[in-house]
Amino acid sequence: MKKEAIKTVQAFAIELVIYALLVIAYFFLVLHLLGQWLYQIEVHHRYLYAGLAILLIVGQAVLLESLTTFLIRLIRGRSE
Repeated sequence: MKKEAIKTVQAFAIELVIYALLVIAYFFLVLHLLGQWLYQIEVHHRYLYAGLAILLIVGQAVLLESLTTFLIRLIRGRSE
């Protein structure tokens, strides 16, 4: 049981690091590519901005979770 718990904690730590790096990269990508456009929408169309922000948050969650899951499966497949 103890060996299984150590493997679980290690997998969680790896997933956490990968996810953190992906979130940081996503943040800077959106900031660079959409920053000025989102700012203009926020200034002029507040409700549209709120909807777009929610869509970006949901899109980020879905994209990063599926990418993290794929990478974890890839890592586990090679290590086991």
